[in-house]
Amino acid sequence: MSGTVHPGHDPAHDPIPGWGPTDRTGLTPRAGGITAVRGFRAAGITSGVKASGRPDLALVAAEVPAGVAVVTTTNLVKASSCTWSERAAADGTARAVVINSGNANVCTPHGEEHTEAMATAVAQHLGAGDQDAAGDHPPGAAAGDTGDGVAPTDVLVMSTGVIGVPLPVDRITGAVPQLVAALAPDGGPAAAEAMLTTDTRTKQVAVEVEDGNGGRCTVAGMAKGVGMIEPAMATLLVVLTTDAPLSGPVCRQLLRGAVRPTFNRISVDGDGSTSDSVALLASGTAPEPPGLEVLGRALHAVCADLAHQVVADGEGATRIAAVTVRGAATEAEAERLARAVATSLLVRAAIHGADPNWGRILMAMGTAGVAFDPRRVSVTCGGITVCRFGVAASFDRGQVAVAMDRDVVALGVDVGSGDATATMLTCDLTPEYVRFNAEYTT
Repeated sequence: MSGTVHPGHDPAHDPIPGWGPTDRTGLTPRAGGITAVRGFRAAGITSGVKASGRPDLALVAAEVPAGVAVVTTTNLVKASSCTWSERAAADGTARAVVINSGNANVCTPHGEEHTEAMATAVAQHLGAGDQDAAGDHPPGAAAGDTGDGVAPTDVLVMSTGVIGVPLPVDRITGAVPQLVAALAPDGGPAAAEAMLTTDTRTKQVAVEVEDGNGGRCTVAGMAKGVGMIEPAMATLLVVLTTDAPLSGPVCRQLLRGAVRPTFNRISVDGDGSTSDSVALLASGTAPEPPGLEVLGRALHAVCADLAHQVVADGEGATRIAAVTVRGAATEAEAERLARAVATSLLVRAAIHGADPNWGRILMAMGTAGVAFDPRRVSVTCGGITVCRFGVAASFDRGQVAVAMDRDVVALGVDVGSGDATATMLTCDLTPEYVRFNAEYTT
């Protein structure tokens, strides 16, 4: 995202009111991305899938069996990598996540076989490494935790890129030995680079969390995604790591709780990907972890920050819009209303032009399938009231346009039906987005 008011400024790191946990007490940012967490190594290399020759193959590996959970797309046209990862995570443990970019491996004749081939190649070479390292156990690992080999079903798979083009899987499997050899405890940034497609920058977050009673652990994540973003759990891929000791069921509980108010409340273009995948791996290497409430808050913060970065890097975007609906009867209804506004092409075009066209906001809400009284609705653009009780308020259009001509624009709606609130993040619709996606495969 370029930013129209502050060139060079990255709004992905600015706090947005109502986004993420309100309490960030005890959370301290850390460098290193995904491998800021003890017990994980990562790598990113070039396998030759991308014609550009840029890095396109990433691996995140736990040094011991890790607790795991995944959330994937609800799109009925679903990548084989998603269904494979769901099955692989069903037993609650995993050892690695392998990610290829440049090809989504969706709607292809041998998609399932190619996904399994990727997992098998990684498992074989990770397992060989375990045998070489037998007897040398990471902190907190039991004697039987390494040296026993790795099964293909211990490896999650994520793929992203063009749909309908056969995956050159031999290039990937042929590069796996190099990929495994490149694993390093500081390899997070390389992995974050290798998972990108049309992204303009990597998306990484790591925080250390303390509970005030001596409990401490680290939570980190990396993401890719700039277009086809409308998660319903875009092309959105996320890997999260923590050194807290979590079983599979606890991972699932925490992950779903963190995804719902973050990745499920962003939209770049209203198109739900075939490949959305969010995975959480827990190594259990933290000597004295914090309680689950504090850990859940840290995971929420990491997911919120990554989701913010995804929208900020939206294809062609020049500004973010935070759409907050208040006064709804339920949170679910507040979310539906906010989503209707955030995904409206007319609203997003108005955001691009810094146009306080509040009528488009009410129009979009009226299509959400939520009952409300338009005569009780108030709307603010850039913090200035432009609609009160369903009709125009007195405001200076030029003043509001200036308030909207910012990197981050706040659009607020109060429907006067209750006490529930929800915030969606979106971005403006620009000519650059249309141009880029009109030429994407050519």
